[in-house]
Amino acid sequence: MSFLSGAPAPVWPLTAPADDWPGNPWFSWRYVQDNAGEILSALQFHAGLTARAVFIALIVALPLVVVSSRWRPLTGPILAFSGVLHPIPALALLALIAPAVGTSGDTSVLIALVLSAILVLVRNTLAGLSQVPAEVRDAADGLGYGRLGRLWRIELPLALPGLLTGLRVATVSTVALVTVGSLIGQGGLGELILGGFRNNFTRVEIMTGTLLCVGLALVLDLALAGLGRLLTPWARERSS
Repeated sequence: MSFLSGAPAPVWPLTAPADDWPGNPWFSWRYVQDNAGEILSALQFHAGLTARAVFIALIVALPLVVVSSRWRPLTGPILAFSGVLHPIPALALLALIAPAVGTSGDTSVLIALVLSAILVLVRNTLAGLSQVPAEVRDAADGLGYGRLGRLWRIELPLALPGLLTGLRVATVSTVALVTVGSLIGQGGLGELILGGFRNNFTRVEIMTGTLLCVGLALVLDLALAGLGRLLTPWARERSS
């Protein structure tokens, strides 16, 4: 039975007779070639769900950062509210959300991923804002910037390294957490990994899903690191 839904567990299509890969190897190019379409579809779903979750979390986190920066007494409650969700394991969070939202689509998984990423983004951005020198704020006030103008034009650009660090952490962790969605048939590459365990521990399925998941996280992290270097040239010059 499928977790949370009560329906029969979905059978991952990447299944073949055991004699196709004698000895149950950890990797096989024949397996990849024979199932390239299904593997690519799982990879695209995994990457797309990760991108949507991180984007939505960023859209939610930035207003929270602005509010907490403009009204300092709200910083504690905002961090406390987002922090309540952080200790909850992804599996338990999915178990709480799925019965209310349903398991026919990826909405329940998406909500769990967004909630998990928000705290990382809020905390890292606020940490970046706290490192803006006081003399910079005083100079901005002297130039006639209001609090909101100072935040958007001075403080947030200087806090960009912290935001990008949080974005990298949130993205990599989201890539890993998407695999939990395989328990309700919405796990992307996690379907490969779980399917390997269901199919009498088919190592080639498990290893293919694992390698692609690690590779996706690495590629996205390197891409965001490169973006950070382009957007923060002053930080690069200072480190050199």
